[in-house]
Amino acid sequence: MDFTPNPADEAFRQEVRSFLQANLPADIARHGKRDSHSARADIERVMKMLNSRGWSAPHWPKENGGTDWSPRQKFIYLEEMRRARVPVLDRTAIDLVGPVICHFANDAQKQHFLPQILNGDCFWGQGFSEPNSGSDLASLTTSARREGDHYIVNGQKIWTSEAQRADWIFALVRTDPAAKPQRGISFLLIDLRSPGVEVRPIWSIDEVLTLNETFFDNVKVPVENLVGEENMGWTYAKKLLQFERTSSAEIPHIKRDVIQLKHLAATTMRRGRPLAEYPPFAKRIAELEIKVMALEWSVLRVLHAEEGDPSLNAVASVLKVRGSELFSDVSDLAAMAMGAHGTAVIPDTEGPHNMRPELDAPPVTDPEAVGAPQRAMFRKAATIYGGANEVQRNIIAKGVLGL
Repeated sequence: MDFTPNPADEAFRQEVRSFLQANLPADIARHGKRDSHSARADIERVMKMLNSRGWSAPHWPKENGGTDWSPRQKFIYLEEMRRARVPVLDRTAIDLVGPVICHFANDAQKQHFLPQILNGDCFWGQGFSEPNSGSDLASLTTSARREGDHYIVNGQKIWTSEAQRADWIFALVRTDPAAKPQRGISFLLIDLRSPGVEVRPIWSIDEVLTLNETFFDNVKVPVENLVGEENMGWTYAKKLLQFERTSSAEIPHIKRDVIQLKHLAATTMRRGRPLAEYPPFAKRIAELEIKVMALEWSVLRVLHAEEGDPSLNAVASVLKVRGSELFSDVSDLAAMAMGAHGTAVIPDTEGPHNMRPELDAPPVTDPEAVGAPQRAMFRKAATIYGGANEVQRNIIAKGVLGL
């Protein structure tokens, strides 16, 4: 395959770049330096901006509000979003539950939920992991018992991404306790404002809230909120997880972070010389860039692969393992380049902190460093979320190596 950019692709890149330069508010771009910890108000504004152009969810089917862009164009779009420091959007909605609704939901569900997601009017949390069901997700015990035209949901989810700001949660629930683990699971959409739902925050080491515990105590969920068929939720979840693992390669993020890293290395002085001139550090940057380049080509191959290729699940696991490792490595190097400043959380020094106003502090280093220590801490989780890398290696061993 030839992935060399052609004139049409470059013209498209300029179109996206010009649109973002003309329409992205400066305060939102500044907040976007924090990377993954975006405020809901910022995301709502950006989603409406993108939706006005039809760009909220380019990877969705065109009939559901997506685009007919080529895989290369979709990739360029993500690169330009990261380059402009557009805050990370509601990926739980756009990248996870959205595609499931597009492919498996009925028309009424599509008409109700998809326009709200595209316009940033409805935010979602991910209800998969449980205290005793993390990487072994099929062992989940949260139950949904049908009573007339409702399911009664009981149980607990943990590490519930973005539930603190969400309106709805998509959850895997057990609807047939007598079936084999993967065969008795259903995919349910639950309004987080329902009686019996409790969300408790889990503050992470980077002083920001993105993870939660979610409890369900006899929560009534209308039967019409079931996606697809009862007991077929594992099939839908596999589709979702395949996309999550592919996107976990995080190439557009990493490429932008490499630019930040090289800037910090060029402007940070050590004994009268830029850090970038020290051979050991320059070597680490060069090695990182080579690995990123190799991973980018691998991601492009997957994006151009035929839909339904049975090998894609294992290949997605390869990308997830490699991408999550590089995602952490590049942020570690950026924090290292900051020296002593890299050991502290640095909030947005030009405006109020989205989550913790008490953490505001005067700037201590280059503006490009804003958010770098936070990323270094938070991204340790990248090798765990989306399916722990240890489990992904088992998938690779079976699906690629035939072990």
